Amino acid sequence: MSGQEKGPVDADPNAPTELEATTPVFKRLCAPSGLATKRQLRDMGLRPGGQDPVAEVETRGPKNGLLYEIAKALPVRPMTLAKEAALDKAMAARQTCGACRRRYHFVLPTSLNSCLECHDGTPADPHSYIAPPAGGHQLAA
Repeated sequence: MSGQEKGPVDADPNAPTELEATTPVFKRLCAPSGLATKRQLRDMGLRPGGQDPVAEVETRGPKNGLLYEIAKALPVRPMTLAKEAALDKAMAARQTCGACRRRYHFVLPTSLNSCLECHDGTPADPHSYIAPPAGGHQLAA
């Protein structure tokens, strides 16, 4: 050809095309003011509101906590009746024994698929559950 032939190019297809911005990591209790974790935002009645985390804070666990800007946070959405009903239905499914249909005041172990009384005969405290509806009506699961 005309001498403009180029040999194979050794390029990494996974290499970043621009400089990657790294997230700053702060030691515990050393994060600048104006930043907060999701839990701290929730205590203030706020939520991240779709913003990306701007920094991280070291924690005692294996993962770092993400920090968000308080100024960009939005108020927490209020609880509606529909949302409350949906949450109650979900909790009822986790608290209701499949065998005797009693709804307990705590979440039943998923490994048993029933309450302890139905599983192995351990008597349940009558104050720890709500009796099933009279007439044999089954709860929707």
